[in-house]
Amino acid sequence: MRPALLLTAGVLIIAAALIAAVYFWSPRANLRVTVGPPGSPAYRFVTAFAAVTEANHPRVRIKLVPVADLAASAKAVQDHATDLAIIRSDAVIPPNGETIAILRRDVVAFVVPAKSPIDKISTLAGKTIGIPQGPLQTYNEQTLDSILSYYDIPANTVKRIFLPPAEIGTAVHEKRVAAVLAVGPMAPGEAVDVVNAIKAATKSAPSILAIDEADAINKRFPGLESIDVPAGAFRGRPPVPDDTVTTLAITYRFVAPNTMLDAVAGAIARSIFKTKAQLIAKTPLASQIEAPDPDDKNPILPVHPGVAAYLNSGEQSFFDEFQKYFYLGGMALSLAGSAIALLVGRLGRKKSESDLRQIDRLIELADKALVAQTGSELRALEEELNGIISWFVKGQASGTADSTAFSVAISHAQHAIEKQREALRQGRTGSASAASSEQ
Repeated sequence: MRPALLLTAGVLIIAAALIAAVYFWSPRANLRVTVGPPGSPAYRFVTAFAAVTEANHPRVRIKLVPVADLAASAKAVQDHATDLAIIRSDAVIPPNGETIAILRRDVVAFVVPAKSPIDKISTLAGKTIGIPQGPLQTYNEQTLDSILSYYDIPANTVKRIFLPPAEIGTAVHEKRVAAVLAVGPMAPGEAVDVVNAIKAATKSAPSILAIDEADAINKRFPGLESIDVPAGAFRGRPPVPDDTVTTLAITYRFVAPNTMLDAVAGAIARSIFKTKAQLIAKTPLASQIEAPDPDDKNPILPVHPGVAAYLNSGEQSFFDEFQKYFYLGGMALSLAGSAIALLVGRLGRKKSESDLRQIDRLIELADKALVAQTGSELRALEEELNGIISWFVKGQASGTADSTAFSVAISHAQHAIEKQREALRQGRTGSASAASSEQ
């Protein structure tokens, strides 16, 4: 029985150690987050996110994973080389990516000078479009090509010029470009800068082309969303636009692989939304953070189930969720320990019963030996005895046999066989049994 008790004690000690480890060392997380080149908006936001997150959650560590551009950021998510990455909705999309938070929503604005003959997208064919220079100019050009393709306008029929921000107003005033494609927020940024540059150069307020087919374009290109730009969204006097305009927008999102645990994804989202004020204090870019729509059916970057659960259920925190897992895990370990202890006890009882049967058989062998009439009977009893001895020796090697009881029973059987064999040799059949009965 001693080995069974030791095994049970070992199981309980291991279970207790596991529970203690979970309690003292969890919850904690090491999050890998892609970050763009130093000085870029993505770099400023991610470094602010890392600082605020670690300050509010001492058990969370942020590891920055440098990437060259948005394509590399998407690749890192696809390859599970990062836990979080900034993804642009109309650029390279990781097939396994799911949205944690929307960081920014940028309007796709075709800005034309006052009194321009261009009044809709279809009239851009054969014209020259200016695109502000910058790290995102290639992606903005790809957005232009997508929109033109919807209107069946060949990309090569629309010339594009990449302009330094300081030259945009002059290029429009000198009619070197017929319109400027600006992609930026309804706040300080590229779109507002382009509007102000054109207004200053032409001395009149420019216009924003309406894209009435925005919903249909979204069906073909899900990364481009329909958006209504209210009057005055791009500031100025008179306001630009002078009335609500429907156009397109792209989003920058915090995206995680779909393998991220729901509890972790929900915790990250909660941290971002609850610490938005702290993030804004470190970078104005955080002012545009918004929660994704849990009912959004966007097939490209769906909302992570853990984030959707958090947004739908309200204030439950990661620590509340983890506590539930902790108790469930503790209960599971306790049940497992009890089950193992019960199993060990039953096995021990079965082992004890098996030992008693063998000892009883040894006593029977001794009794049969004392009344044996021939040498062949004794040899048969001796063979059975040798089998029991072999079983006992193996039990001794594995530490499962009770040596004291078996040693006495084996010696008793051996003595009875030898005594009767000697009696048969001397021709005193039955004398041994008679002598035994007299005793």
